[in-house]
Amino acid sequence: MDAAQPEQGEVDSSGIDGLDKILQGGFPREGMHIIQGGPGTGKTTLALQYLLRGAAAGQRGLYFTASQSRRGLETIARSHGWSLDGITIHELSPGGMGSAAATDQSVLHTADVELDELTQTLRDVLDKIAPRRVILDSLGALRLLAASTARFQREMIRLQQFLVERNCAGLFLADWPTDTSPSGEVDLQTLATSTIHLNLTSPDYGEVRRSLRVVKIRGVAMSGGFHNFRIRTGGLEVFPRLALELEREYKDFKTVPSGIKVLDELLGGGLESGTTCMLIGPPGSGKSSLASVFVRQHADQDGRSTIFLFDERPETFKARAAGLGVDLQPALESGHLSVVLLDPGEITAGEFAQNVRAAVERDHSRLIVIDSLTGYFNAMGQGEMLAVQMHELITFLSRSGVLTLLIVAEGGGLGVGPTNTQTDISYLSDSIILLRMFEAGGRVRRCLTALKKRQGEHETTIREMLIRPGSIEIATEPLHHLRHILGGDPDPVASLGDEGGDAGNPGQQGDGG
Repeated sequence: MDAAQPEQGEVDSSGIDGLDKILQGGFPREGMHIIQGGPGTGKTTLALQYLLRGAAAGQRGLYFTASQSRRGLETIARSHGWSLDGITIHELSPGGMGSAAATDQSVLHTADVELDELTQTLRDVLDKIAPRRVILDSLGALRLLAASTARFQREMIRLQQFLVERNCAGLFLADWPTDTSPSGEVDLQTLATSTIHLNLTSPDYGEVRRSLRVVKIRGVAMSGGFHNFRIRTGGLEVFPRLALELEREYKDFKTVPSGIKVLDELLGGGLESGTTCMLIGPPGSGKSSLASVFVRQHADQDGRSTIFLFDERPETFKARAAGLGVDLQPALESGHLSVVLLDPGEITAGEFAQNVRAAVERDHSRLIVIDSLTGYFNAMGQGEMLAVQMHELITFLSRSGVLTLLIVAEGGGLGVGPTNTQTDISYLSDSIILLRMFEAGGRVRRCLTALKKRQGEHETTIREMLIRPGSIEIATEPLHHLRHILGGDPDPVASLGDEGGDAGNPGQQGDGG
């Protein structure tokens, strides 16, 4: 086996749990690993976490810096609550090096002197300290001292071999250019054991979004594609894509009733665990209220639920449910329900997926409500990409035996997202409950029907949903006397009679949500 390709399994933790999951355990124990990204992407923080994890395991660590001062590194460490005790920091006389790189007044050619001196200094320090983990910060600074790319590459080959011979792994930090450059750090990727790109994007509004991509890694079956991450106090938190969690299978489809007899009969007993149901309707049609009914009934049967809110505050959600006779407070106090408010301007798709994963695996929630999927898509943009990500998330939830309720505010059709870029996501669901508002008898009324259900039998009749102060009811009889209700234009000749009672009085109705 090539000395630069250690056997699979010989890895050291990166110090970041999410990254270790992506790398199948961590960085290979030997060779050169390139961490590449622009300013502010988190390269230095990642490097310090790598050294600190090694120090905690009793491995010597060296931070060889030609770009940052010791004081700067210590400042970064303090901002995360870390101490760099136990880590050797070798600061390469930044003033002298900066002058050498910036001037053409050197008597000797830089390629013959400065780069040789720097790399020889690094080799001497490595021999003296004998670290297991080393950081070289940065490749860009070394490149400044090389007269040509070929000269720079030859020196990197020597340095890489030096590391391998001493059973040492090195993270080499690199700024742009990226892989789009014809002769940038991409030239070194052929030498590197692994290459990771860190990316940062700034949306028109809200917090910056960070992601990483493992471009290559030898001898390890890693997870490709982009993975979101966030820099918090305490270091990088990486959110691996849920594609890594799709191995399991779930076939025990248990019935999850709503507790409303007529609705459960309409649904053939209720909804099933391990499936996804989409509640679609216009604003005020009762989607969130209907979801709260399932949550309360689930709690009454000792089940745990988590509601993720994008559109309204938890207090508003709970107050509206309570006004309809659905008191969620006991479930909250007993730990059977968690309500999570998400900030669309802060959270990334990957972070949201990991929050859901934690609710399932850590909190044992078996009913997840996302209210609303419309708000989530509008906040994230890039509808087609999000549809794929949501497919991964729903697959994960289904294979975990979770009943997922997706609230979709319908603005025409079954799509979500901006009108001109709507993405049809109805195929993601196993069931669809369609809610409508219609005018009849001088009142605005609500109705629903089970439009689709893959598991078991269900009725396709249209029933009026009666939302009164203190109660949510479904009419026992279908709306025989009206036609074209789902199209929003009931037959004006038909008569509804008095079966709707006072439920149609907007002044006495609760907020349908």
